[in-house]
This record gives sequence, C-alpha cells and structure tokens, in this order.
Amino acid sequence: MDLLLALNTFILGIVEGLTEFLPISSTGHLILVGDLLNFNDEKGKLFELVIQMGAIFAVCWEYRKRIHGTFSGLRKREKIAQQFTINLVIAFLPAAILGFLFSKYIKAILFKPVPVALAFIIGALIIFWAEKREHTVRINTVDELSKWDAFKLGLAQSVALIPGTSRSGATIIGGILFGLSRQAATEFSFFLAIPTLTAASLYDLYKHRELLDLAADAPHFILGIVAAFFSALLAIKALLRYISEHDFLIFAWYRLFFGAIVLITAYSGVVKWTID
Repeated sequence: MDLLLALNTFILGIVEGLTEFLPISSTGHLILVGDLLNFNDEKGKLFELVIQMGAIFAVCWEYRKRIHGTFSGLRKREKIAQQFTINLVIAFLPAAILGFLFSKYIKAILFKPVPVALAFIIGALIIFWAEKREHTVRINTVDELSKWDAFKLGLAQSVALIPGTSRSGATIIGGILFGLSRQAATEFSFFLAIPTLTAASLYDLYKHRELLDLAADAPHFILGIVAAFFSALLAIKALLRYISEHDFLIFAWYRLFFGAIVLITAYSGVVKWTID
C-alpha cells in the first residue's frame, strides 16, 4: 500500500463524511483539501467519487428501518410508501437532468478554490437571510410532502451543482423557505442524497473507468470508504440532535469565515491555491 496515497485517501474520507450532510458543501471542502494535498488531479477526483460511497452507506444505515419499510410498503402497494418513492424520483430529476447537461462546463469553470470560496460566502448570506425570515411551518414530516413540494426541493438541490453551495444546504434551506420544518427538510435531504449521490458517483465512475486500477487501488478505496462511513454517521447523528434545538446560523458563520480565509490567503499569496 502506498502510504502517502493511503493518508490522502483517509483525509479525504474524513472530510467527505463530515461535510456531506452538513450545509457547508462537501464538494467545496474536497476541492480545497485536494488542492492543499496536491491531490487534485484526475486520479484524486476518482478517489473522491469512490469514497463518496461511504457517505451513501452511512445514510442508508442510519435510516435502514425506514428504507426497509418503504420497500416492504411498495411490495404491499401501500400509498405512503408509493408517494414517498414518487416524491424522491421527482426531487431527483432536476439535478440529474441539469447535471447531465451542464456538469462538464461547471467542472471546467467552477471547480477551483476561489470560485468555491465565493460560493461559500454567497451561501452564508443566503442562510442569514433565510433564518431572519419568519417561518411558517406547514409540513412537519416527509410523508406530508406533495409532488409539487418534491419538485421545488429538487430545484433547490440542483443549485448545488455549483461547487461550494452544498447539496444538503440548498435542499434544507430551500425546504425551510417552502414551509417544511427543520426536521422534515433535513431528513428529506438525507433521503434525497441516496439516489442523487449514487447516480452521480456511478455516472462519473463510468466516465473515468480507464483510470481504475482495482488491484492497486482497492485497499485505498476501502480505507477512504470506511473513513467516510463512520465520519458521515457521526455527522448525521450530530446534525439531527443539533437542529432539534438550534437554527443554521452557526453554519452560515462557518461558511463566511472559511470562504473569507480562502480568498485572503489566495490573493495575499500565503497559500498557492489553484486559481486558473
């Protein structure tokens, strides 16, 4: 096992797991950390895609009873299970279609530290604005969502095609603005992550299949997936506890501070971020 590659993979796994389900952008953090580790080439991007599976496994494990109940309900043709599944499909489609059409251009232009930092700051300002508004909750659980609600959440999620925005953050804040409780918005963002991240990972892995060397890379993949799994599980549980009593302003302040640090270090020359 290549020790440097193993260390890079482990670090990326921890970063992926801790940031995937928090409204602070896992993609943005992976771009920045990959740049610092000088592990931002095509091989590095491939590892990021693979270790993302650890985060997917984590949310599946956390909600295994609900997922099993949904599949069981579909077999029995239960209305709640059918509606929940239809809503996930509807919410999944906007990001899937837009990502298929524009991901190549987005990655070429925006997958760099400075654009990510700007997205961090803009996202922070949106959270500040959203939290200052008066919230009228009309949906308390994910089972109360209509098809129109699901479509709007899907549109919100698609904003996260811009790196640094945060897929979970866009979905959660969008959900709050659309009248969902914090709990319902957060849980739906978790469920929506399963088809979204799985489809994105499989599609990108297929496109970069020529870079795969399973014999050499498998131990590193496993290390990264395991690191992402346990750190994501920790983040999911912590976020669910946190939102029961708090708002999302702490994440806005984090995004604002972190984005400002990247911009300051980039333009002062303290850190040689990839700008071009």
